Formats: sequence, C-alpha cells, structure tokens
Amino acid sequence: MVFNTGAALLDAVVLAVVSKEREGTYGYKITQDVRGVLEVSESTLYPGLRRLQMAYAGRNRRYYKLTDRGAAQLEFYKAEWKIYASKISGMFEGGIG
Repeated sequence: MVFNTGAALLDAVVLAVVSKEREGTYGYKITQDVRGVLEVSESTLYPGLRRLQMAYAGRNRRYYKLTDRGAAQLEFYKAEWKIYASKISGMFEGGIG
C-alpha cells in the first residue's frame, strides 16, 4: 500500500481487532488479523500493542482484551475515521470546493 499508516490508525485497527474477541486474544493473532488487511510488519504492530497496554498475563502468551477505556477510544476513532474518509473521498471524487 502506498499510503502511510500512522500510529493513531494502527491503534484504531488493533482496538477494532481486539474488540471482536470477547474472551481476549494474543499478540500473534492480532498481528495476523491486521496483516490480512494491511501491509504492516510485526515490528510495526508490537509497539502499538505495548502502547495500548491492554494486557494481562497468560502462561506463555500475553492476552489482550478490550477495556471500557479502549472501547471508548475505539468509538472515538470510528467517528474520526468517518469524517476523515468522507473528506478524502470527496476530494478524490469531486475535487476541492
């Protein structure tokens, strides 16, 4: 993909993936789910997982589960994305003004 994926967008995507897993999920599965949609390296995703710090200790894996704060942040990202995507689509389809 030619478009740069910034930290906020990666955080939003990770939160979206984690929100689909009611019982929680682990880092490797999150990276595989994200990489199924976006071309990003694991080394790009793991800092986001650490930044979000949604983990609790598992035996051999760190599991991630959406918190209330994470759910609120995901809703914020969704609303912001709709505005952003609408503006960009408008520019592509109709130009400026």
